[in-house]
Amino acid sequence: MNPPKLARDVLRVIPLGGLGDVGRNMAMFEINGKILLVDCGVLFPEDAHPGVDLILPAFDLLSDRLDDIVGLVLTHGHEDHIGAVPYLLKQRQDIPVFGSQLTLGLLAEKFREHRIRNADLRTVAAGDRVAVDEFELEFVAVNHSIPDALAVALRTKGGLVLHTGDFKMDQLPLDRRITDLRAFARLGEEGVDLFMTDSTNAEVPGFTTPEKDIQPAIERVFANSEKRIVVACFASHVHRVQQVLNAAARHGRKVCYVGRSMVKNMGVAEKLGYLEVPDNIIVSLKELDRYRPDQVVLLSTGSQGEPLSALSRMANKEHPAIELTEGDTVLLASSLIPGNENSVYRVINGLSRLGVDVVHKGNALVHVSGHASAGELLYCYNIVQPRNVMPVHGEIRHLIANGKLAEATGVPADHVMLVEDGGVVDLSGSKAEVVGRIDAPYIFVDGTMRGVTESQLSDRLILGEEGFISVIAVVNLHSKKLVSGPEIQARGFLEGDQDKMFDGIRAEIAKALTDALEEGVSDTYRLQQVIRRRIGRWVSGKLRRRPMIVPVVVST
Repeated sequence: MNPPKLARDVLRVIPLGGLGDVGRNMAMFEINGKILLVDCGVLFPEDAHPGVDLILPAFDLLSDRLDDIVGLVLTHGHEDHIGAVPYLLKQRQDIPVFGSQLTLGLLAEKFREHRIRNADLRTVAAGDRVAVDEFELEFVAVNHSIPDALAVALRTKGGLVLHTGDFKMDQLPLDRRITDLRAFARLGEEGVDLFMTDSTNAEVPGFTTPEKDIQPAIERVFANSEKRIVVACFASHVHRVQQVLNAAARHGRKVCYVGRSMVKNMGVAEKLGYLEVPDNIIVSLKELDRYRPDQVVLLSTGSQGEPLSALSRMANKEHPAIELTEGDTVLLASSLIPGNENSVYRVINGLSRLGVDVVHKGNALVHVSGHASAGELLYCYNIVQPRNVMPVHGEIRHLIANGKLAEATGVPADHVMLVEDGGVVDLSGSKAEVVGRIDAPYIFVDGTMRGVTESQLSDRLILGEEGFISVIAVVNLHSKKLVSGPEIQARGFLEGDQDKMFDGIRAEIAKALTDALEEGVSDTYRLQQVIRRRIGRWVSGKLRRRPMIVPVVVST
């Protein structure tokens, strides 16, 4: 259903990513011709995306409306919320970007990599109110697995929206910065017309475990390990890195950051005062040889099994500077992002094969979530008492579970907007309504190339799973004769003597080409289609395969 033309003073909300996936979070808010964006993250590829490095939100839908964008608000510094910002700003570099000090500090490092200069970065803090054209923004402190996370309230002529970003309600956070429930309650008293709430843990009962509760597991690893310790976590997980630094200091170990993003992000966090690094504890990779294995801790990237990460290279014995040996310990201090299970277990198996002791969430309490569980969401619904709810950030099952929680607290079912990416919700006069849907496709990034298509990915999957056949024939269009061939080459699905395998079909293709030429076919493209159809039927019937077929007809 195509959405209607947007009426004056009506606020339109369109998720461009993050509703239906765990990643590429982005929401678009439009009123009176002005657009505000909240978050701009990436989604990491799965096995169905061969060769793809990143997946971006559907912000290409705004390519003809870039001048209408009045700002981009970033709730926190995780990749699934800021990773796509450089790609957006390459389309229009002067979009004002609002975020906390740490969030913008991490973003500035990305800009250096992408050679983006003079971006309009505007630092905000909890409690700040900022007027941005048709929007009045108020920022609220929330607790998450990265410091300096913010929720944002948007006051517009269409209504008041409270967007939580990613959050939880850890009552004893490591940085002592709790979710500001008093601000939530105050906004609720004012009247929240649309509550956009984090859904990632909506299926998990109770309350999310506090960060401090994993400290005993970290201590056990340090106490029991007699050789090298490797801790793998997200390169932005400042709280976890702080816990490891403190444990290393207590046990007299030096710490080495491994992985470019880990080195970069922890440098930013330390510089801005979010990470307290004990004196003389950090050593470089070049200095590792000066210390015995039991004197060091490696803080590494690769907790999600990324193929090119430092930990994956260690597991495959491909790291240029680090070789893990029997008796070393690897601590995977992270949860599994849906879709990464196979990659992570592949790394665990590789490490186990080397004799490494692997401690992970399956056998120890080594990670807690950064997202509010069902009990916390219920608590927030009761505090805010929103008129309408739009669950965000999660797969469809998470969104549905979050919607049911809202209903349980008294929100009418028809006031719960269950939409996925591209769903269009209009808000006016405290009434929210789903008014249509637009296509919000993936934008694939392959190396430095953007715009990889679904058909190209399909071709890659066929090549990887079914193989490849090329057929080359030379014809004389004037004499209507087959001059040479067809020569058939196959890769990826046949073993043994290919010449004998193709003997029968080679004669059939030659006859089909000759017949087509005698019937007056003088277009090489049509002759190539003759080849494609004939060998395609043969391969399907005889070998039960569907390889990529590339026919080439050369005319003389």
